[in-house]
Amino acid sequence: MSRPSWDEYFMEIACLVARRSTCLRRRVGAVLVKDKNILATGYNGTPSGIRHCDETGCLREQQQVPSGQRHELCRGLHAEQNAIIQAAKHGINISGSTLYCTNSPCVICSKMIINAGIRKIFYRQGYPDPLSRLMLEEAGVAAVQQDFSNDNSGECR
Repeated sequence: MSRPSWDEYFMEIACLVARRSTCLRRRVGAVLVKDKNILATGYNGTPSGIRHCDETGCLREQQQVPSGQRHELCRGLHAEQNAIIQAAKHGINISGSTLYCTNSPCVICSKMIINAGIRKIFYRQGYPDPLSRLMLEEAGVAAVQQDFSNDNSGECR
C-alpha cells in the first residue's frame, strides 16, 4: 500500500467531510489547509438549528432550478462557505491557505475565497459557473482540477 501524497491525503479528508452533507442534490466537502495543517472543514447543508433538506425536501428540486443558477433559492450553505465561517467563528486565520474541495466553487464562494485570502484551490469535479473561474483567475487564485481517485471518475470513493 503506497503512502498518499499530502494533496491526496487532504482531498480524501474532503471526501469524508462530504459524507456529512444533507443536501439531496450534491454532497460537497471542503478542507482549509495551511502548512500541512487542517484549519477548518465544511460540508454543504443548512445553518445550525435549521431543519435539513433531507427532512424538508429540496426547494431547488421542487422549483426545478438548474444547477449553477439561483443560489439564493436554497436552505443550505456551500461547503466552502461553511469552512470559511467555521474558521471565522473560531478565530482562525485562513489567509494564505489552500482549499481542498470535492467540487469547484460557485461565483458566490469564489468571491468569499478571494476576500478570505485563500491562494490555491484543488478540486475533483467542475461546476457550471464560468464567472467563478474568471474571477479566481483575475484575483490570482490558482484553481487546479485533479483526479485523486483510482477510477479517474473524479468521484470520491
